[in-house]
Amino acid sequence: MERAAGLSFQEREARFAAAVRLEVPDRVPLEIAYGYFPARYCGVRPDAAYYDYETWLAACLATVAAFGADMSSVQPFFPGEVLEMIEPQALRWPGGRGAEIRSHQVLDGEYMRDSEYPALIADPTSFLLTRYLPRATGALRGFACLPPLPCADAGYRGVLCLAEALLEPEVAAALERLKDIGEVFARWRPRLAAFDQELENAGFPLLADRVVLAPYDIIADNLRGMRGIMTDLFKHPDELQQACAALLRVILDRLGWPVEGRSNRVLIPLHFGSAGFCSLEQFETFYWPTLRQMIVAMVQRGFTPLVMTEGDYTSRLEYLLELPRGKVFVHFDATDVFRAKDVLGGHLCISGNVPVTLLAAGTPEEVRAVAKELIDYCGRDGGFVMSTRCPVDDVRPENLRALVDFTVQYGVYV
Repeated sequence: MERAAGLSFQEREARFAAAVRLEVPDRVPLEIAYGYFPARYCGVRPDAAYYDYETWLAACLATVAAFGADMSSVQPFFPGEVLEMIEPQALRWPGGRGAEIRSHQVLDGEYMRDSEYPALIADPTSFLLTRYLPRATGALRGFACLPPLPCADAGYRGVLCLAEALLEPEVAAALERLKDIGEVFARWRPRLAAFDQELENAGFPLLADRVVLAPYDIIADNLRGMRGIMTDLFKHPDELQQACAALLRVILDRLGWPVEGRSNRVLIPLHFGSAGFCSLEQFETFYWPTLRQMIVAMVQRGFTPLVMTEGDYTSRLEYLLELPRGKVFVHFDATDVFRAKDVLGGHLCISGNVPVTLLAAGTPEEVRAVAKELIDYCGRDGGFVMSTRCPVDDVRPENLRALVDFTVQYGVYV
């Protein structure tokens, strides 16, 4: 399908890509993570993102058209009825189970015991299927009755073992539930694809087409929880390292290769590697090795990693110099972005970090002053993308407009 705003789409793509390659584009690119801002801007309920496809699509289209960032990240539409069938224990979302909240919430939980590291290391896939998912979702609770998945040398005996296990009533019920979920999601999949296509047809590229977590964050976010991972740093250091290595192999096996016609940009949100969650020594020992290997492997395959460093990474900036030059985009939250420019300028494209608190409570004049400072220092010689620290869920539209308009007008490279 030919895009209605093809030229502007290509211009936005080219501008962002040039910045990532450390070239000097026509002006400083803009990247905005809108989150649930379309609900506020268009006067619709946040639960439309999950339960009212047409309304949420119209709100997102109106929002990206009104503000016109080069790269747009909108809270992805996902059918609430599918989430309700899955019953994720750690997720709450607007409208889900009647929740009257303005954005989704992830609840910290411990879904893996510290004594289970050997099982995770030995076979991550079997562990996730038979232990983690039954605890983390109501839909697959019955899979807790499954034995460990057969090994490669099990032959026909492995088939018999698995076949007998599937006769267990709890397992059979979970399989039937899984089939129902698949059928419902299959009906929604074309609409999910159409949602992204509508935005691109309007001339607005989406920031990324897939999300991958760092191996350490998979354990911290999903398996052990905050308390568990922090005690494991001291009680199970060797097993934690081995588990990160095992999960890295799974990630790379499933990553595949770039697909023609897609952006092939991979979003990597970093959660537990910042200052305050682990020391610099712990970052170097547990977090960074597998994250670096993962990013380098992505670049070698032809992907563009978009590393979103949540929290403060000022003390970790030098490690980022180990990443391939001009191949990785790094977004900063609470990091000293001016220090980031000093360390990473000419090596990696950096982005950030306008405070959303300023956009929510400040004035347009204050916003323009911050934007000018960022463009003057971080924007020199290219390799910089203007962005906010985090999604702009509850900011004032006039302040977001001030950020966009000032960047477009002032951020021109002569």
